[in-house]
Amino acid sequence: MLGEILDDLLTSPSTGPCITTFRQFPARPPVFVPLPSSVDPRLAEALRARGISQLYSHQGKAWALIEKGHNVVVVTPTASGKTLCYNLPVLQALLGQPDARVLYLFPTKALAQDQLAELEGIAKALPELRMFTYDGDTPQDARRAVRARANLVLTNPDMLHSGILPHHTKWAVLFQNLRYVVIDELHAYRGVFGSHVANVIRRLRRLCRHYGSAPQFIMASATIANPGELAERIIGEGVEAIAESGAPTGDKLFLCYNPPVVNAELGIRAPYLGEAAKLATRFLSEKIPTIVFAQSRLSTEVLLTAIKTGVADKTGDAGIVRGYRGGYLPTRRRAVEQGLRAGDVLGVVSTNALELGVDIGHLDVAVLAGYPGTIASLWQQSGRAGRRSGASAAVFVATSAPLDQFMVTHPDYLFGASPEHARVNPDNPFILVNHLKCAAFELPFAPSADGDGVEKFGEVDVRPELAALEDEGLLHQAGGRWHWASETYPADHISLRTVTTDNFLVIDTTARDEKQTKRRQIIAEVDWGSAFATIYPKAIYLVESVPYEVQELHFREDEEKVAYVKRVTVDYFTDAISAKGVWILRRLAEREHPAYVAEQGEVLVAEKVVGFKKIKMGTLENVGSGEVELPQQEMQTTSAWVTIAADVLARISRSREELIDGLRAVGYLLHHLAPIFLLCDIRDLGSWLGDTTPAQPGAVVTRESARRRLLEAERFNPTIYLYDSHAGGIGLAERVFDVLPLLFERGRDTLGACPCRFGCPSCVGPVNEVGRRAKATAAALLRELTR
Repeated sequence: MLGEILDDLLTSPSTGPCITTFRQFPARPPVFVPLPSSVDPRLAEALRARGISQLYSHQGKAWALIEKGHNVVVVTPTASGKTLCYNLPVLQALLGQPDARVLYLFPTKALAQDQLAELEGIAKALPELRMFTYDGDTPQDARRAVRARANLVLTNPDMLHSGILPHHTKWAVLFQNLRYVVIDELHAYRGVFGSHVANVIRRLRRLCRHYGSAPQFIMASATIANPGELAERIIGEGVEAIAESGAPTGDKLFLCYNPPVVNAELGIRAPYLGEAAKLATRFLSEKIPTIVFAQSRLSTEVLLTAIKTGVADKTGDAGIVRGYRGGYLPTRRRAVEQGLRAGDVLGVVSTNALELGVDIGHLDVAVLAGYPGTIASLWQQSGRAGRRSGASAAVFVATSAPLDQFMVTHPDYLFGASPEHARVNPDNPFILVNHLKCAAFELPFAPSADGDGVEKFGEVDVRPELAALEDEGLLHQAGGRWHWASETYPADHISLRTVTTDNFLVIDTTARDEKQTKRRQIIAEVDWGSAFATIYPKAIYLVESVPYEVQELHFREDEEKVAYVKRVTVDYFTDAISAKGVWILRRLAEREHPAYVAEQGEVLVAEKVVGFKKIKMGTLENVGSGEVELPQQEMQTTSAWVTIAADVLARISRSREELIDGLRAVGYLLHHLAPIFLLCDIRDLGSWLGDTTPAQPGAVVTRESARRRLLEAERFNPTIYLYDSHAGGIGLAERVFDVLPLLFERGRDTLGACPCRFGCPSCVGPVNEVGRRAKATAAALLRELTR
């Protein structure tokens, strides 16, 4: 049936012209090696009982390197048997050395639960192996038992950071006998999260040295460009990388689908969410197991609503499709995973939360609604469909954004480009100082081995940071050692994933008991960073396509972080409108060109949700709006910025209005094209058109403040900012500064190749947002910038 639907998509007059390219990846046979003779006979027997009598070649190579004492990272596709690469040596060690201890780290609790089930399946036939998960869901009384009995602990970096390392004296047996540390889904540890985790590993290795152990690291990763380099940055030691897979693969077809143009003059295409929903509904109506990946939590809910409606019309059963995203309660997510494994759930609409290797059974089709931001994620998401045998398909549905349009019209780049580099910066000052506090709480910083200074943290000389912390009264120096001197517990105040640790609970107040008293039920959780844009008063908050209206949001410091919602029946959803401002804090680099000055440095970014749009389900038309009064969020980060020379601006136009529209269009284009050069996710960068005003204390952003300031300023010096979206920066702004000339050229070429007359979402942005002269002005600006 799958083949028939794919043939129809390729040949049908309505869908055939939308398919810009398709590639067939033929099935590949396995490459086997014998089970090594050094494997414990009891373990070999347990593997045979599960149908494993030989290894894939990459599993055999991992065994040989680990046996020689090397740190290893295995980088092979989804469903290639990476877990056996680490389970085999770990179980061997635990059988041979009953006192040995092993630590498994997974980015999510669900993955740890999954792996525990896998391990228990193998270990049934083996002598007692005491394996337990240890995370935020572990009851207090069980935690004591895990510390005392477990020889294999499965946890996540967050729990290691806040629940294990600070209490190392209770875990002394683990640290004294730690043989292996396994880090799965290594590619998830990039950017800010990866930079935090690298520091957590520095703290772990520091404690291991204190207790006299030196664990070996075994890591597994999806395909990225620099697995060896990333692994070495995370663990601070040399690593051997294994990238050649011996696992078989089934036959796979990959289609690129560009929604049809519905308004040629304005370059507007049919909404990509609607097209993705139609395609998914078609597969699900024929009972073909399908996963749909959306690019945000909101688009997940919008897609889910459309697909449920379509499937209900065709099959009468909308329950075969479920949603899955961050923010859902753990019980809801576990139920979806279980339903997929059991086959009760045929389809799932997910954010990238299911990109990681949670076991969700066998799926035949992956529909990617929008480019996921990186080539690595594209292959990881498409790899969720199709396992080791049988045909499967992946369909990439492009949005109108320039990056998606570039990918869908340049298939050789899409299929030929190397996956991105995963970048981490453990020495980011914001992150490093936080982990120095935690490390000093765990053990005092001792003098260096030569007595001339202080021990290094990783490879960093941290004397200046320790001195600054002493000045703050957090550390005390005595006898050459730096001791923690504060009453606070530092790990409690440091989140590895977000700037703040506060999450908002979403509480449904719809239900009432027989006395008409409101019965409150927690239905979701929202992180601080997303809260103001998703659960503002009067917002429609969707949970598995069920709409709730936010009645109140409690966010002040002295109150519990809660959003009260009630169930409503509406045919629209809401999308937040933000105001933004960027101000220069410090200049670090400068490059002059006859047409512009490019600079790089530190900036203050302020953002504020000021209103929302009401968007109709199905048609996605704007049907109303509202205003919101919420506090301003501020962040210090790094940025590159470009200020155009006054004589260049004067040559192009005498109208400030026209120039502002053209510069906003250039900013939009550069922001969307930069990820091609930076090999990062577009969400890792922000863009803004402002001026070169230094940061002023108490500056407040409004929707019109920047435009008005540019129009009314005595001196007209418009400036395009491309800034790092992560507090403190992770090195992206420096790369933008380096590639600006190439970025201008790519922008000029993209604009020249776009067939629209006045601008469209695929080049400078929708014409009704940037103005009818914006494209021509942007083209003139880019010609000047590339002379």
